[in-house]
Parts: sequence; C-alpha cells; structure tokens
Amino acid sequence: MKASLKGRYANEKNTTAATFSVNAGDIKLQASITDATVVDGSSLNGLTLAVEKPGSFIIDYDVPKKDFRFQFMNTVRVAELPLKLTYIHSRGDNRTVFDGALIFDSANKVSGNYTLGTGNCNLKYSYVHDEVTTFEQCYDWGKNAWDFEVSRRVADDVFKATYQTWNSDLALEWSRNSKFNGTFKISAHMNLAEESKIPRIIAESSWDLEI
Repeated sequence: MKASLKGRYANEKNTTAATFSVNAGDIKLQASITDATVVDGSSLNGLTLAVEKPGSFIIDYDVPKKDFRFQFMNTVRVAELPLKLTYIHSRGDNRTVFDGALIFDSANKVSGNYTLGTGNCNLKYSYVHDEVTTFEQCYDWGKNAWDFEVSRRVADDVFKATYQTWNSDLALEWSRNSKFNGTFKISAHMNLAEESKIPRIIAESSWDLEI
C-alpha cells in the first residue's frame, strides 16, 4: 500500500490531507481524507473513494456529498501526431468538461478545454526551450483575457511566474521534488491592481510513503 501526506499552510487557513492507494492488477484503489474527516469522523467530511486505471479512467465518489465524478482518457493520432483527449463529468453539479492536448514534438504543445453549456473555453500554447525553460500563453474566451506563465527548472528546483490579465493577479512560485525529502512548494500571490499589494503566502509539502 502507498500513502501520500500533504499539508497546506496559508495566511487564512491551514489544511492537511492524506491519500492511501493499493494496486489490484492494473486497477488502483484510492481513499482520500482531510483534516475535516479526522476532526468530525461521524460526518465523513472530506472522504473520497476512487477507482483508477492509469491512462484510461478515474471514477471518484465524494462520500458526504454522495456525488460521482467520472473521467475518461484516451489518445488518438491526428496526422501522425498524438492527441490526448479527456472527458470529465461531475454528476452533482451536472458539469461536463472536454480537454485535449495536441503534441507536435517534445518542445511544442497546444491544449484546450471547454465546459459544456457555459461558453468557457481556453486555448493554451506551450513551448519548452532547451528542456529547462517553459513558456505558456493561454487565451480564455469566457473572460476575453490572456494568461502568461514562464517556468525554469534548475536541478530539482522549479521557479515559476504566472500573470492573469483579467484580474491583474501575479503569482511567483518555487517548488522542489526530492525522492528523499518529499515535495514542497512556496508561492506568493498579489493583485497588482490593489493599492496595498500585500502578497498572500502559501506553503505546501507532501511525502510519499510505502506502508
């Protein structure tokens, strides 16, 4: 059995979560809990059960909400290029999302998603330079606005900057993925349109364990 522990520390609230998974052939069974599950176990708040076949499907069940979420993945070839397709449907809010990613080569990728019945549609282009620096630009038809992102990998560290034009939100992030010390991420978010421009700091850490 594998376990994943995650903590999130923010200005306004701290949260913890844990995920337990076991393989049954090519199927993975998962159970996820949050601190709300432990504090008030009788309500089962934060408890989610999942069945996953990697690269094929994921079925989530939110126990307290009695809500299913279905996700199906497939890859087809278009003009000899791989096109990754994902269908996501949440039964509770009757929300359906279609995702697609067309990979031209190791450096260039175009992806997009569309939420059925809302008009929300995003189109993103991603370019990787020298396998360490990634540039992304995304256009959101629903907001009629652009988002920009640049990230650079230095050994185990990744430094990222994101800017959303529709709300003038700037985010700076530093993350590290280590097989010995787990994964951590520290990010600072600020709204450049606000006069104070006080950043909101979020720290996240996670560890993967074999039980």
